[in-house]
Amino acid sequence: MSDDGITDRVEENRFDRLVSISERLLGGIEIIAAYVLVVLFAVGVFDLSLQIVQRTLSGAITDPLVVVGFIDTALLLFIIVEVYQTVVAYAQESETREIVQLVAYTGIIAMVRKVIIFRSEVYDDKGDALLTAGSYALLLLVLGILLYIERTTRQ
Repeated sequence: MSDDGITDRVEENRFDRLVSISERLLGGIEIIAAYVLVVLFAVGVFDLSLQIVQRTLSGAITDPLVVVGFIDTALLLFIIVEVYQTVVAYAQESETREIVQLVAYTGIIAMVRKVIIFRSEVYDDKGDALLTAGSYALLLLVLGILLYIERTTRQ
């Protein structure tokens, strides 16, 4: 056996060890990211609860904009949950199909959130407001089609 073959195997083993170390490190970082999302969710739920109590005590709970703000925060919390589930699915090396489904759900929730808090009066030009609203609708449609295709091809 030549020295070149031995050298190649040593280099290959060294490379494999480095890849293995980086994969374990990446897995650890994914787990840390999942825990960070859990903490963010807990803080968000506490904050939302506190806001609801404060607005109830002040009487502002009947203001539609306050309610829209609560819905906005709640949808943001759902997005955090979906991102958490995506990170966990990725860390567990789930099927690509499952990860795509989670990403589609996250996108739909995010776009619904954008639609709920959308205010055309914020835009100087009504054309810009219409373009933004149309973009939201198009993104929701594309995400809905993606989810439909994923579900119908699952069987």
